[in-house]
Amino acid sequence: MLLANQNADYRRPLEPTDAEVLGVDAAKTVEHFLHHREGHKPTPLVTLPGLAKQFGVASISLKDEGLRLGLGSFKALGGSYAVIRLVLDEASRRLGRDIDVAELQSDDVKAIASRMTVACATDGNHGRSVAMGAQLVGARCSIFVHSGVSEERISAIARYGAEIIRVNGNYDDSIHEAARVAEEKNWITVSDTSWPGYERIPGLVMQGYTALLTEALHQMPEPPTHVFVQAGVGGIAATVAGHFSLLFGDNRPYFFVVDPSRAACLYESARAGHPVKVDHVQDTVMAMLECYEPSLVAWRILSRVADAFMTVEDEDAIDAMKLLANPNGSDPAVVAGESGGVGLAALAKIASDRNMREQTGLDAKSRVFLINTEGATDPKLYRELVGETPEHVLAKNGQRAA
Repeated sequence: MLLANQNADYRRPLEPTDAEVLGVDAAKTVEHFLHHREGHKPTPLVTLPGLAKQFGVASISLKDEGLRLGLGSFKALGGSYAVIRLVLDEASRRLGRDIDVAELQSDDVKAIASRMTVACATDGNHGRSVAMGAQLVGARCSIFVHSGVSEERISAIARYGAEIIRVNGNYDDSIHEAARVAEEKNWITVSDTSWPGYERIPGLVMQGYTALLTEALHQMPEPPTHVFVQAGVGGIAATVAGHFSLLFGDNRPYFFVVDPSRAACLYESARAGHPVKVDHVQDTVMAMLECYEPSLVAWRILSRVADAFMTVEDEDAIDAMKLLANPNGSDPAVVAGESGGVGLAALAKIASDRNMREQTGLDAKSRVFLINTEGATDPKLYRELVGETPEHVLAKNGQRAA
């Protein structure tokens, strides 16, 4: 289903605070931090000319975040960045001077970090990033996981030394429990979603994501004309849409926000004209996107700069995983998790419908940008859905799994 943005705020400038979080200067700050991250390197931008021909567009560029910092997800850029920023802020306050990331491993900063505890709720990827950041700086970490998080994803978080706290219910239930316990114990909540009175830290998480856009624009010969980004609470979608709107103004790409049909909180918010919490009726295979209430910061941005909201079905997401694993012609094979290829699933729906192509201006001259937001973060499930192991898929390109 496709819904054009008809909200009253559509095409209005971003709020100054949001523009500051997602602007060029902020993106440069993130780049500076990443230069001090061991193992950091830009992820590849994969071109898919075979798929572009199939879908009747000029080009398809896919940013492969399945290879990001050993975590297999774009979220490696967000939670860990926020944790580092929070530790440096606290060190600056306690030591009475500005502390740069170059001093992160100094004895003074590590002593301060060791007395801090960070916490968050997660479907898997964000929790791994927060736990990685905590381990990097020497802070304590508690991660709240709901009953739908697989044991494989929980083990991946625990490997970073985080305490795992299990919560009955869904992702939204774990968010509320994490916030309650953190307030009670004076921990720092590092959430990737926001609510009234809690915006700065989710803003830092989103700011971390700008790194993949800086890289992508350097890797592309021309900026995209159409962008499809999947959304859970909306953080990555709002980052992409907001950053591109600040860079390109009225010449920004046509932007699609893509929800699972079974957890379409942003689609329903767009239809209502205000943030909406949707009911949990049935689980979706797109586990990293199974969120029932949008981030308020993300909604505020997307209501102004997203052009369209749409939904895809579980079978669409699985088909996209298979299509990327077994591409046409000389296109490289890509390992995309069950939430990773959702942008491609949305493109496939638009490209196959003449009316929707005309409505959104998708044509033979269009340059499409997609993000593979995660690789096989649950390899067992990946094999069940795709019929091949991640290693077998990457072997088609002579690669090894991250």
